[in-house]
Amino acid sequence: MQPNYLSLWNKSLEIIKDIVSEVAYRTWFLPIVPISYEDKKFTIQVPSEFFYEYLEKNYVNVLKMTLFRVFGEGVILNYRVVMEKSGKNGTIDYPATNGHAVLNTQSSIDLRKGPRVYEGYLPQDFDCQLNSKYTIDTFFEGMSNKLARRAGETVADNPGKTTFNPLMLYGHSGVGKTHLCHAIGLRTRALHPEKKVLFVSANVFQRQYTDAVRKNTTNDFLMFYQSLDVLILDDIHELVGKQQTQNTFFHIFNNLHQLGKQLVMTSDKAPVEILGMEERLLTRLKWGLTTEIARPDKALRKKILQKKIESEGLVFKEDVIDYIAEHVTDNIRDLEGTLVSLMAHSVINNREIDIALARQVIKQTVSAKPAESLSIEKIQKVVCDYFHLEQELIHSPSRKREIVMVRQIIMYLAKEYLHVSLSYIGKVVGGKNHATVLYSHNAVKNQKEIDKAFRFKMDTLEDSLKK
Repeated sequence: MQPNYLSLWNKSLEIIKDIVSEVAYRTWFLPIVPISYEDKKFTIQVPSEFFYEYLEKNYVNVLKMTLFRVFGEGVILNYRVVMEKSGKNGTIDYPATNGHAVLNTQSSIDLRKGPRVYEGYLPQDFDCQLNSKYTIDTFFEGMSNKLARRAGETVADNPGKTTFNPLMLYGHSGVGKTHLCHAIGLRTRALHPEKKVLFVSANVFQRQYTDAVRKNTTNDFLMFYQSLDVLILDDIHELVGKQQTQNTFFHIFNNLHQLGKQLVMTSDKAPVEILGMEERLLTRLKWGLTTEIARPDKALRKKILQKKIESEGLVFKEDVIDYIAEHVTDNIRDLEGTLVSLMAHSVINNREIDIALARQVIKQTVSAKPAESLSIEKIQKVVCDYFHLEQELIHSPSRKREIVMVRQIIMYLAKEYLHVSLSYIGKVVGGKNHATVLYSHNAVKNQKEIDKAFRFKMDTLEDSLKK
């Protein structure tokens, strides 16, 4: 029978997996070995001092919160670190920072749930839910985010006093939207300490609202949000399909805007492309400035890598930095994950960080993407050749099933792999509108999930685009 603490650790891993990125989970949590659990002291073994120091610096709070949740109140985290000196392996124990997983359970706030919002007006120790490491100084500027960054600084300097209200930021996952939101909040707090600033994700907002309805404390919920000076709502597209929550947010938005309070929101797509959102709410999202944070170009990727390497006190060869910037192109999160993995592989395996190691790590941690030179024209040619269809038919008004299917596949691949608007895709592929492109993308995506043969065809096509 498996010892109880091993089962508890496995449950802890499941929770951690939902909190951190997949790369971080594989690199920093899977190598951990649970050793013992006695007298409420839980000991884990880690492979090196570097590993221990990195966990303590970046993930100790994740560990402590999770252990408290799974093991219970009073659990103490202890590290057993594998030492490598003079060719002989040994271990040494280190307690975690502050020792106990949670020191004061009464005053602790679960960061995944957000602040307590049902106890009337703002408490004196109100938590803005801002991450202090996401500052404007660490949000590096490039052509892909220049307007968004400058607008964010303007908003923070004069919240509610500019035409950028609301400020709506959109873009793919991992391009820095959340970072910029935290930076705006932190800069606002620094310049205007009297302002009540709150960062909250749409999912947390939804859970809070549902909880308020269940507990019959909706008035307290509304009072809390309407007392804010700056409301930053991350991933507003997550409210799609939640009509009551949308309606509540609509009234909060109106109230704050009329009072001259600042609203900042993010989404993975432009407001015009968010289907399932109330029209009156979409209209208000477009009242101020809507700006995109695009995928970083190579120059910005290199700048981010160089600054991150410097901040860690490391030295990388220029050709390694150039190789990473050339091959990790999708988002900033992948860049940071690649650096973390490189450092871990180098320390644990005692290997020099060179092109060979970078190639190995990138292959393991980053999904291969088509070359940046990929175009709609190339996608059309590859797809039409695969299905033995004349390209001219794609632009015809024909509604034949096979032509419609090929047209939808082209739109799906263009949306997945090209950094262009839905309207542009529709215009090029048969003169369609953005709604048709979005419908086509969803239709292909759903077909892939239920039809194994169709999924094989799509995988083949995507492999062809990567060549």
